[in-house]
Amino acid sequence: MKNKLCLSTVIMLLCLSASVSLAQTRDTGKLMEYKNPFYKSIEKAIEAFEKDKDEPKLKFKMDFTGHDLPKSKAQFTQIWHNDPVAQGNSGMCWCYATTSLLESECYRLHKKKIKISELHTVYWEYVEKARRFVREQGDSEFGQGSQANAALNIWKQYGCVPAESYTGKKPGQVHHNHSAMFDQMKTYLQSVKRDNAWNEPIVLSTIKSILNHHIGEPPRKIKYQHRDMTPKQFLANVVKVKPDDYIDVLSLMTAPYWEKAEYTCPDNWWHSKRYNNVPLGDFMKTLKRAVKKGYSLFIGGDVSESGYFSFKDVAMVPSYDIPSAYIDEHARQFRFSNKTTTDDHAIHVVGYQERADGMWFLIKDSGSGARNGANQGYYFYHEDYIKLKIMYFVVHKSAVKDLLGRMAK
Repeated sequence: MKNKLCLSTVIMLLCLSASVSLAQTRDTGKLMEYKNPFYKSIEKAIEAFEKDKDEPKLKFKMDFTGHDLPKSKAQFTQIWHNDPVAQGNSGMCWCYATTSLLESECYRLHKKKIKISELHTVYWEYVEKARRFVREQGDSEFGQGSQANAALNIWKQYGCVPAESYTGKKPGQVHHNHSAMFDQMKTYLQSVKRDNAWNEPIVLSTIKSILNHHIGEPPRKIKYQHRDMTPKQFLANVVKVKPDDYIDVLSLMTAPYWEKAEYTCPDNWWHSKRYNNVPLGDFMKTLKRAVKKGYSLFIGGDVSESGYFSFKDVAMVPSYDIPSAYIDEHARQFRFSNKTTTDDHAIHVVGYQERADGMWFLIKDSGSGARNGANQGYYFYHEDYIKLKIMYFVVHKSAVKDLLGRMAK
């Protein structure tokens, strides 16, 4: 009986000790990143096994062997411009080229070196596109592309701001990516059209909320050199470039020469008819003369030809396409009419070089292709390429006085 009592006592003491021990130890937890490295290796192996073994995509390009091509931007007589900036994954070339032009103009006219925000213009451009979409009840282009004169119109209406005042990027973001933002706006406007919900204030408020989420709300006031000002005051008092002083020059056979015309392409979303349509000879002569006199120019046209090669930074017309002597207004119009020439890119002419094979132009380009060659952010366009594939240019009115004097009143 005594032994049983002792055993019972020992068991009770052990249980009591365990109970006390459990009561004294409180386990804790924490949030940890889930990791399963081996499963990741399984996924990669499955993906590699099941992936189609595609052959490399081939694209027909000109063989430049034997051509004495420009090698460096240093070979060109240059017009002052800010360093090239990449537009990222977006359709903002029109705004980057126009902004670059006006920055160069600010220096030419006032000797001021200012970097201006492209995204401020892009933000308000989308708002105005959405406004027109509502007023036209869906019968208006809402895309990522646009034209220089639309950007100039935005400056007149909303002003501009320094680049550091509005980047359109989130902290840590290196490149713009507007895919999701544009898809959301486009989808929303399609639903507005489907439901006949043409309430302009509501539509614009929704478009702004999408823009604000992705690229932030643009500033109503900025501080520049210790002075507070609105974007319109910054344009008027600091940049001092007048949007109405810039002239659009077009050369197409679809409208009478020496008259104002509409440039019929999707990016002319507001159907501007302010393009001065002139014969091709006058178009090229004016462009060359302007750049030699120190004017930079916005140009827009097609960059999809086989003589357009980013790894050599060049754009030229191969003889198997059309010999140089045969490039005329008919060849140009033929390609525009059958849509092998499209208005798919905008760039900035910032220099020139005269050579035995003709004039070459230094092109500042915000597109990704301009980063593949040795001259980051630049291309070299031969004059034949501009003559055949560039549809219009924009320049200060003082560079085209003779053209304006010949336009029909």
